[in-house]
Amino acid sequence: MTTAEQAQFSTGEDFAALLAEALGTEDEGFIGRVMTGTVVKLTDDDAIVDVGLKSEGRVPLKEFGVGDVTIGDTVDVYVDRYENKDGLIVLSREKARREEAWIELEKQFNEGKRVDGTIFGRVKGGFTVDLSGAVAFLPGSQVDIRPVRDVTPLMNNPQPFQILKMDRSRGNIVVSRRAVLEETRAEQRAELIQNLQEGQVLDGVVKNITDYGAFVDLGGVDGLLHVTDIAWKRINHPSEALQIGQTVKVQVIRFNSETQRISLGMKQLEADPWEGVEAKYPVGSKFEGRVTNITDYGAFVELEAGVEGLVHVSEMSWTKKNIHPGKIVSTSQEVEVMVLDVDAQKRRISLGLKQCTSNPWDAFLAAHPVGAEIEGEVKNITEFGLFIGLLGGIDGMAHLSDLSWDRAGEEVIKEYKKGDIVKAKVLDVDVEKERISLGIKQLAEDPFKEAVTGIKRGEAVTCEITEVNDGGIEVAVGGTDLKGFIRKAELARDRSDQRPERFAVGEKIDARVTTIDAKTRKVTLSVKALEVADEKKAMADYGSADSGASLGDILGEAMRKKQEGAE
Repeated sequence: MTTAEQAQFSTGEDFAALLAEALGTEDEGFIGRVMTGTVVKLTDDDAIVDVGLKSEGRVPLKEFGVGDVTIGDTVDVYVDRYENKDGLIVLSREKARREEAWIELEKQFNEGKRVDGTIFGRVKGGFTVDLSGAVAFLPGSQVDIRPVRDVTPLMNNPQPFQILKMDRSRGNIVVSRRAVLEETRAEQRAELIQNLQEGQVLDGVVKNITDYGAFVDLGGVDGLLHVTDIAWKRINHPSEALQIGQTVKVQVIRFNSETQRISLGMKQLEADPWEGVEAKYPVGSKFEGRVTNITDYGAFVELEAGVEGLVHVSEMSWTKKNIHPGKIVSTSQEVEVMVLDVDAQKRRISLGLKQCTSNPWDAFLAAHPVGAEIEGEVKNITEFGLFIGLLGGIDGMAHLSDLSWDRAGEEVIKEYKKGDIVKAKVLDVDVEKERISLGIKQLAEDPFKEAVTGIKRGEAVTCEITEVNDGGIEVAVGGTDLKGFIRKAELARDRSDQRPERFAVGEKIDARVTTIDAKTRKVTLSVKALEVADEKKAMADYGSADSGASLGDILGEAMRKKQEGAE
C-alpha cells in the first residue's frame, strides 16, 4: 500500500471513528429517557419501533399485551440500552409506563393527593401495590384501621392510597391505605357528630368487646353499647349476644357533645317486657321458670325473655337454712315458683320456691296437735335446750325448763348426747315462726300438784328446816318433799326475833301458808302470820278490851289451856 493510500485510509478510518464517536455520544445521551416512537414492524416476539435515532429499537410484545399493538401505532418507550449483536436499541414499554408513573406520582406526592392502586402480591411485612406501572410497598400496619385477618377481598381491586415516602434513586415507594380510611372517617365523624341526636337509630359494626359492653363503629365515631342495654334478658357477657365485625342496629341513648361520648342501646328498639308485668304475674300465682344466675343471697329465675325474679335464700326451702342456694338449685334448671311480690317501677319480682311445696309445720300440726307425744333423735344440744329431729325434716326444741320437774335443766341436759332417741310431748306449734316447743318432763305428772293437793292457802302447817340463809329459811312442808320458803321478815311478829340464825337445820317449826304458785312451783309461808292469827284468836276466846285483862294474862291463860289440852 502506498503512502498516499495509507494516508487516505488513515484519514477515512479516523473520520469514521470520529463520526461513530460523535453519533454514539449523541445516541447514548438518550439512554434512560422516555421517547415517542412509531411501530414500523412486528415480529413473533418483538415490535420494531423507530424513535428517531440512528437505529431502530425493539420492544418485547409481552409488554404490550396480545393484540394491543399494530404497525403505525405511536407509543412511548424507554431507551434501555444498545444491543451489541444487531446494533438495535433495546426499548421498554413497561419501563416507560413506570417512568411516566413515577413522574405523575411525584407530582401527586408533592401535592399531598391520593393515588389509585391495586394490591397484587404479598411480601415480607406487607403487600405490593401497582400504581399505574410503579410498584409500591404497603406495610401490614397500613392496610386498615383495625387489624385485618384476611386481605383476600382487598386484592386486585382498585382503591385509593396515600403515598407516605418516595425515593426515586432507590426506586422505593411506601403507601398507606389506612391513612385514606382515617381521613375519610374523620370527615364522616364530623358530619355524623354534627347531625347526631338522642333517639336516633343507626347501623354500626361491633368494633371491640369488653366485659362491660361493646364498642360500635358508627362510621368514623365509636359508641358504647353497655351490656345492660344489649337485651332485656340477662346477659352475663356481651360475647353471648355479639361478635366482632357484626353489623347491628342501635339507638342513641345519650350523647355528650362536649366529650363526644355516645351511649347506645339495642334493647330500646324492642318492646319492654316489663310493661303490664303486674297483670301477667299476679301475686300468689305459680309459674315455670329457668334459673339464670345464682348468688350468695338467692337465685334469679327467668319467667320470660327480659323478665327475671329473685328467689331469696330464705324462700328456697322450708327446712334447709343457712345453706348456699347453689346446693338447692343449679343454673339452667327449670323450677316452679310462686309470685310473692311485684314492683314494676323498680323492675323487681320476688319469687318463692318453697311455697310450691307443702309447709312441713302445717303437716306436723295436723298430724301432731298440742298434747301429742312424739319420738325423735337429739340433733343438737345448746345452752338453752335440746333440738329434736321430727318427721318432714324439721326440728322441735325442748327448753331447759321443760326437761325435769324437780331438777335444774343445766344439770339434766348433761345426761343427753347427740343421737339419743327421746320421747317428748308437743307443747306448742307456731307455723308462722316455724317453731315447735316440746317438753320431756310433761310426759309425767307434776309432783308439785300432787304435793299441794292437801294444802290450802292460810292453813297452818308444821315444817322441817332444810336450809338457813341470810334472807330466810327453806323448809320441807308437812313432812313431804314439797319445798317452801319463809322470808326473814316473816320469821316472827317481833322485829327482834326476825333473825334466821335463831333457827337450825332439822328443827321443826309451825308456819302459815301464804301463797301457792303453781306456775313457779313455790310455796311461801309465814311464822309471823301464824302468830298474828293465834293472837287474834286468843283475844277473841279469852279476853276483850272491856274486861281489863292484859294481853299477857290472856296469852298466859291461852297457853295454860293449850297445855292442859295436850296433857
